[in-house]
Amino acid sequence: MNIIESLSHTLGISREQIAETVRLIDSGASVPFIARYRKEVTGNLDDQTIRILSEKLSALRALFERKNDVKRLISEQGSMTDELSASIEACASLNEVEDIYRPFRPKRRTRAMIAREKGLEGFARLILAGDSDMADLEKSAQEYIDTDKGVNDTGDVLAGANDIIAEEISDDALLRKRLRTLMINTGMIRSSAKKKEQSVYEMYYDYSEPVKAAAGHRVLAIDRGEKEGFLSVKVVIDEEVALHITYEHFIRDLRLRKEACRELVRSACKDSWKRLVEPSLQTEIRNILTEDAQDKAIVIFSLNLKNILMQAPVRNKVVLGFDPAYRTGCKLAVVDATGMCLDTIVIYPHEPHNRKAESEKIVCDLVNKYKVEVIAVGNGTASGESERFVAEIVKKLGGVLAYCIVNEAGASVYSASELGAKEFPDLDVSFRSAVSIARRLQDPLAELVKIDPRSIGVGQYQHDMEQKKLAMSLQGVVEDCVNTVGVELNSASPSLLSYVAGIGPQVAANIVEWREANGRFTSRRELLKVKKLGPATYEQCAGFLRISDSVEFYDRTAVHPESYSAVRKMLELLGGPEPSMAKELAERYGLNRLASDTGIGTHTLTDILEAIAKPGRDPRGDDFEMISGDKPMDIKELSEGMILQGTVRNVSAFGAFVDIGVHQDGLVHISELADRFVRDPHTVVSAGQRVMIRVLSVDIQRKRISLSMKNM
Repeated sequence: MNIIESLSHTLGISREQIAETVRLIDSGASVPFIARYRKEVTGNLDDQTIRILSEKLSALRALFERKNDVKRLISEQGSMTDELSASIEACASLNEVEDIYRPFRPKRRTRAMIAREKGLEGFARLILAGDSDMADLEKSAQEYIDTDKGVNDTGDVLAGANDIIAEEISDDALLRKRLRTLMINTGMIRSSAKKKEQSVYEMYYDYSEPVKAAAGHRVLAIDRGEKEGFLSVKVVIDEEVALHITYEHFIRDLRLRKEACRELVRSACKDSWKRLVEPSLQTEIRNILTEDAQDKAIVIFSLNLKNILMQAPVRNKVVLGFDPAYRTGCKLAVVDATGMCLDTIVIYPHEPHNRKAESEKIVCDLVNKYKVEVIAVGNGTASGESERFVAEIVKKLGGVLAYCIVNEAGASVYSASELGAKEFPDLDVSFRSAVSIARRLQDPLAELVKIDPRSIGVGQYQHDMEQKKLAMSLQGVVEDCVNTVGVELNSASPSLLSYVAGIGPQVAANIVEWREANGRFTSRRELLKVKKLGPATYEQCAGFLRISDSVEFYDRTAVHPESYSAVRKMLELLGGPEPSMAKELAERYGLNRLASDTGIGTHTLTDILEAIAKPGRDPRGDDFEMISGDKPMDIKELSEGMILQGTVRNVSAFGAFVDIGVHQDGLVHISELADRFVRDPHTVVSAGQRVMIRVLSVDIQRKRISLSMKNM
């Protein structure tokens, strides 16, 4: 089966769709461009499917490349056969390929290698021939004694032969596959306390569950507990079954007529399992579990990140960013509707200063001076007290002001970054955080792209994952979000531009440099004047860049320049209506007929009609919601049965963490998410969503809050 057929079989997509999509990927086309502007070519595959296809394509190519490498390496040793080549070609995973290559792989000096150097290979073959009784074997063993080589007696001869046979057993690819399958299907992953101290891993001090049912978040927790020295972890199976399979498999083609030979081979099988196979498969199975758990965690992280990035922006409002703190004071930054910082100041309303009246006056003065409409309060240290303080001011001002709690994860990373210093060279690091908090409310996507996605705080165990794979996945999420929303060419930051399809950091910097030197872009075609932005890059990026005041109407939309002439022809066929009326007229004309008459594919035509109907539409919506100040703001103020509103901060495989404004997120377990059975929490909630919850229990000492969304 070739790569195209394999992908088609795995993904359930036709070979033609796979082949065309692979061709586009290989030509250098980005996923957003393929998904948006090549729908007729791919058969309308969405961006997520194309990313999965691209990942599996890379994995299959790596597998095929490794197969060829292994065949070459074995051939160079003069050991390749037609049967061996066919076996390698039939492998469906890298593990299977490595199992076949195992006997041929250069090894460090093993016990079997040393035994062969001592000349004991012949005696091992004598045992495997199976025709000798013990007396004959002991007699033959005398011939292999060589004190110069360290073979001093028949015991040394038997031990060396055992080592050779044990290694041959260990190197049997089919046997390893059977035992690996046994461990996966019947094994139990078991953890126990390595040091009995109070820790977050206490539930795993005496814990086990089937390997094939092991939940990813528990696997990652066990891995971390083991790494930190709290847990001992092992995959446990029925050893008698493993030994039976080993012995039965290895001797099936042998004719061991003599009991002495059978016993020696049984002994070698047991030694091989204990010393070579079982430890090796332990590592393999643990790696399989960890890799699978990480992949699932990355999917969850990606979903959470997408939901956070795609939160509705708060448009055209002056915002006061409020970065809470105790001793060092709360940092304030007023940001105008375009994101420009107008003013900064520090106030000290909390312990140990308690300058509340003075702080209140400063905030009110800022609100009045700059006509502040919303206060964005960070959810970090002292957020509860700060929210109470702000809520009181909002009430006193009688409805001219609102406030909102903003997740400030990563704000400190941005404030201390090179980018933060470049954007605000005259601002103290602490004030940059306040500016970032305000801007996150105004446009979450535009602000959060300035931060490493891993610092946004919507994943679990991210530091334990393969960082390259995690970074690539999250990079793809940000890229998809940015291109789904589109980017205003004349105001976008280099960070935002760098995620536009085909652009990257260097070209993004060049776009901003051109903009600063020549003024605003007046048309998309002017992009071709930017250094290092040639026709190929232009094709990739142009459709995702908007110029809201361009004289060319289609530059304001998601219509790609390659379609402009076809769209004009379409409007002529429809009688020259205003673009906003085209969709209704096109439906009367008939979409299939119109697609044929204009040469535009049906999928692309549908997208074009949507784009020109509402050129300024933001797919993130406009559902910004303010918060009432009349609620608990400390964990000590919570009580069982309270009904509260909160914000989902993180969604995991076992539930959702909800911020209810008491500085400690509560957990809505998966069993409490709905009045029905929930298999996947993401089908009920998403990061950034506002939800109504009921308090089930509060453990103040352990800072644990249990919540429910049932009957809400």
